[in-house]
Amino acid sequence: MDGSVKTWFCAFLVLLAIEAHAQTQQKVVDIPTRSGVSQRMLVLSPLEPKAAVILIPGGHGGLQIRQDGSLRWGEGNFLVRTRQLFAEHGLIVAIVDAPSDRQSPPFLSGFRQTPEHVADIKAVIAWFRLQQKVPVWLVGTSRGTQSAAYVATELAGSDGPDGVVLSSTILTGDKGRPVRAMPLERLRIPILVVHHEQDGCSVCPFSAVPSLLEKLSNSPRKQLLSFKGGENRGDPCESFAYHGFNGLEQDVVGKISGWILTK
Repeated sequence: MDGSVKTWFCAFLVLLAIEAHAQTQQKVVDIPTRSGVSQRMLVLSPLEPKAAVILIPGGHGGLQIRQDGSLRWGEGNFLVRTRQLFAEHGLIVAIVDAPSDRQSPPFLSGFRQTPEHVADIKAVIAWFRLQQKVPVWLVGTSRGTQSAAYVATELAGSDGPDGVVLSSTILTGDKGRPVRAMPLERLRIPILVVHHEQDGCSVCPFSAVPSLLEKLSNSPRKQLLSFKGGENRGDPCESFAYHGFNGLEQDVVGKISGWILTK
């Protein structure tokens, strides 16, 4: 490809991205879950969604989404900062906050593997199924994988997700049961594992990923997508280290979205 053609092609891709962004509607949605409790989420809707993704960030999970769609915390999180990229791939997106009764510290810490958390995410899945006749996936990153995996093991059939994506999975450790210690043999849905080979977070060692895959014995479709390179800045367990796929966002989101939409 010569220089002029390459320049034209790059400009064309930029225009497509701008158009996709312009066609995406964003709104804040509150849905009732448990008695007296509501679940807030930030929803991005492309014109013709092909699937739905419920994005579950890591850390303490208390995004504190304001009515105007801005966030008090978490804007740099891998899944939060790439939400528009998912929408541009034809996915309707919901970023879930901590529920209304967990809007102060410790937010979701110590809550991710509880019946109440399952009830909240179950309500989000049901809301999507009423809004759109498309498959609904849970996508968790870091501590969010403890939510996504636990909810999926507790819900089956129409109550549960159609598939799960686990990125930068919690595989060992200290705060709550790691994902590979959960009863993953219950899962009979597609599972995609996404991990950076150089992840420096002590509870997410890439060397432990094979043992995670082995436990997904009843999944009808499973795969590991591994990545190298990018940028590594700051705390190895935070969003702008390899742990958060810093500098690889377009590639990672593109491959995740492609896998979700592959039938």
